[in-house]
Amino acid sequence: MPRKEIAGISYLKKPAEVTKAEETELRDLVASVLREVAANGDSALKKFAQQFDKVDLDSIEVTPAELEAAGKKCDVKLLEDMRYGIERITQFAQAQLSTLSELEVETIPGLHLGHRLIPIQRVGCYVPGGRYPLLSSAQMVIIPAKVAGVKDIIVCTPPNVHPGVLYAAHLSGATRIFRVGGAQAIAAMAYGTETIPKVDKIVGPGNKYVNEAKRQVFGLVGIDQLAGPSEIGILADDSADPKVLAADLLSQAEHDTEARVILMTTSRAIGEATIAEVERQLPLMKTSKTAEAAWRRHGGVVLCDSQKSLIEFSDDWAAEHLEIHTRDARELAKKLTCYGSLFIGYSAAVVFSDKIVGTNHTLPTCAAAKYTGGLWVGSFIKTCTHQWIEPKAIEIIAPICVRQSHRESLDGHRISAEIRINYNVV
Repeated sequence: MPRKEIAGISYLKKPAEVTKAEETELRDLVASVLREVAANGDSALKKFAQQFDKVDLDSIEVTPAELEAAGKKCDVKLLEDMRYGIERITQFAQAQLSTLSELEVETIPGLHLGHRLIPIQRVGCYVPGGRYPLLSSAQMVIIPAKVAGVKDIIVCTPPNVHPGVLYAAHLSGATRIFRVGGAQAIAAMAYGTETIPKVDKIVGPGNKYVNEAKRQVFGLVGIDQLAGPSEIGILADDSADPKVLAADLLSQAEHDTEARVILMTTSRAIGEATIAEVERQLPLMKTSKTAEAAWRRHGGVVLCDSQKSLIEFSDDWAAEHLEIHTRDARELAKKLTCYGSLFIGYSAAVVFSDKIVGTNHTLPTCAAAKYTGGLWVGSFIKTCTHQWIEPKAIEIIAPICVRQSHRESLDGHRISAEIRINYNVV
């Protein structure tokens, strides 16, 4: 970081780089898990559950009775909040779906082109467990699939997951739920096992092992994007509040020791005050061990000499979550192009999107926001084109195709076009 040379920046705190040795170790470890699951199926999943989760699994699939029991372990207020979140996420996904439409146009007389919107048949949704019960993650990955019209929604989540996560997955529309976490869950959904069916696309956030597993199985199945570990970038000028900036940085640092948190500011005073405020707030957090590890290694404060270098650095880093704490937050927002989700102004904290407002928190990390957005209802829909052609259009397009095929020395292509206008060509 950064990925290119950017003039006018310096570091008040520079994050450590991930070494090539670490990348190789991660890649090789995940590859070995994928190979074993592909070869040994359910037995490998049970082995890894014992090895990584310290759980002996009798069965991999969560039963209806277990889902009912999980629901009974959720207090009334939790269930109310859960249903409220489901309503908000569903409402936004339905609004997104309403912006999509099928198409058919006649571009020249007799030439009819179009596309259909076809839901993916079976998706695999990864719902992380990890250090904390992420109750909203199940809703975020399942509900857009349901709204899109996916018929078969497979969920994998770690064996020790909070009962609220299981019940949230059930309420959100999961078809089947399995007690499998980590890279082995991604392998199970990509290859299929005796119990877990092979899916067409895998979605959902996770730690570095889950993310690497998704990267390695891409092609065999589709993936949404590389989503994890968590990131936050904050843009700030001298009007920002260091106490709030520190709180927002630490809110993402507590996710994972590998979380990346960066403040980008045009004010040295704000940068230095935020560093001091992080140090003050860390001991007050119950999650300080994780947050501190992330901050020490992956936390950064970047001083930019102008708004131009601020924007250039931000777009190069392409943060998963990007907050704007400046006087002109709305105007600055219009100038930014690379982020997973944008949080404009003091009030728009990442935590609100993480939990309840309705926008999806499954977002691209590791600069993937340069080429993709986050999970949304369209992630579960294929836009498939079609065409039908009348004779009057053949008279126009076939001769052009014949000439082009001659130029390209593709005789089969030429014949396929010419036979439409001269049946005796062969």
